[in-house]
Amino acid sequence: MKPEDHSTATDTGEAAVPFWHDAGKRSIVYQVFALIAVIAISYYLFSNTQANLARQSIATGFGFMGNEASFEIGESLIRYSAADSYARALLVGALNTLKVAFIGIILTTILGCIVGVARLSTNWLISKLAGAFIEVMQNIPILLQLFFWYAIFYESFPSPRQALNPITGVFICNRGLIFAIPEPHRAHAAMGLAFVAVLIGGWFLNRWGYKRQELTGQFLPAGKITLALAVFIPLLVWAVYGAPTAMNIPELRGFNFQGGLTVSPEFSALLIGLVLYTSAFVAEIVRAGIQSINRGQIEAAKAIALRPGQVLHLVILPQALRVIIPPLTSQMLNLTKNSSLAVAIGYADFVAVANTTINQTGQAIEGVALIMVVYLFFSLSTSIFMNWYNKRMALVER
Repeated sequence: MKPEDHSTATDTGEAAVPFWHDAGKRSIVYQVFALIAVIAISYYLFSNTQANLARQSIATGFGFMGNEASFEIGESLIRYSAADSYARALLVGALNTLKVAFIGIILTTILGCIVGVARLSTNWLISKLAGAFIEVMQNIPILLQLFFWYAIFYESFPSPRQALNPITGVFICNRGLIFAIPEPHRAHAAMGLAFVAVLIGGWFLNRWGYKRQELTGQFLPAGKITLALAVFIPLLVWAVYGAPTAMNIPELRGFNFQGGLTVSPEFSALLIGLVLYTSAFVAEIVRAGIQSINRGQIEAAKAIALRPGQVLHLVILPQALRVIIPPLTSQMLNLTKNSSLAVAIGYADFVAVANTTINQTGQAIEGVALIMVVYLFFSLSTSIFMNWYNKRMALVER
């Protein structure tokens, strides 16, 4: 007869483990308690804020956006008057912020690359001057730099009646740089479209040139061809439309100039301060990216008779960009966020317009929320574009 099997589940040594001894179950419990705490704190803050606003008879919501703003804005990319709504005033401020951030990023990238390359120059004087620029600009707070450039524009230049006139149609005074611009004509829009079309065509030509060089070894100067066409084609379009030459020339009327285009001291001081400060950090990023490339690769490129421009374009930059782009993205985001300091020198950016709106309407929570959303949008847009470009430049493992 076979012996009966009296073994049980406990004989295996796998006794049930209490949940408080199970790390996975404990983490779930902790997360549930944390979520409940966050919800409770958020509800308390929301209800307390609502009660305080009701006690002070302050309306909530964004209904004020349709009301008349009743204040002027010194600079605007679109038509604006004090009779327009708060929504349009805030749009003007957002466009002003976007303008200084966009131009600043382009100029910062160009100047940072130049200074970064100069820092590695074999010329002692150029290298030391680039190093001095980096050290000085990095170690002076950006706000002090803005105050300095703003004071330079207002203290160093004369009033409009004594404005400097270096060339015809250009005036420099403490109201800014005023210069003549072409009168509106449909030829100008056509020239702009032609210029954009040439750039797009040049991009495709450059890609085709790379493929052709890989197959045949023949180099195609796509950059020079695109540059020549970018000048010739718009001029041809201008001639086809009758070659309009009428200019809107600024004239002194009363205490200021009328006509032309004015670049205000506030915008100039903000742009110069942001560009100089941020380009010092970009220069160090560029220097580090170039120095990360093995010297042997550069020597090998020269050994196969590549010209200096080809060495830079085909060997150095493609590898250096993989090191440069991630920290460069951070500096672009810093420039965009630092543009909010414009309120200190009177430039009508989004923060300045939003502050005026808050003072007039009392909608502090809504105003601050709008500022946060706008800067979050600008930062995320820049980050998304740079991350996309970084993925394009990343090494593909085989």
